[in-house]
Amino acid sequence: MSDETERWREIGNRLRTAREYVELKQEQAAEAVGLSRSALSLVENGRRKVDAVELSRFARLYGQSIEFLSGEVEPGAVPDSVQALARAATELSSDDRAELLRFAEFLQSRPKGGQNG
Repeated sequence: MSDETERWREIGNRLRTAREYVELKQEQAAEAVGLSRSALSLVENGRRKVDAVELSRFARLYGQSIEFLSGEVEPGAVPDSVQALARAATELSSDDRAELLRFAEFLQSRPKGGQNG
């Protein structure tokens, strides 16, 4: 597999992950960006390139930077456990995600110290 093919696969994976994170179906995302669902599927599988205008629309829709979606800039060092938590949270109801956020805020507000502080 060529480097270029691998790069488009990585971009497709980032786009798919971002779409799933904001809980959009392919049909919804495709319509918002101005593509057919089958074209979006090809993009997410790395079999169709996206142009700058499409990438900009994806970035706006998914609330991500173009640099992140294109792989030019990696996000800050996010521990694997935090990424796993985010993936798990996508399966929760919106009420449960709100409760999880409140719990995280509670944990942040506790005094630092102890074994893990």
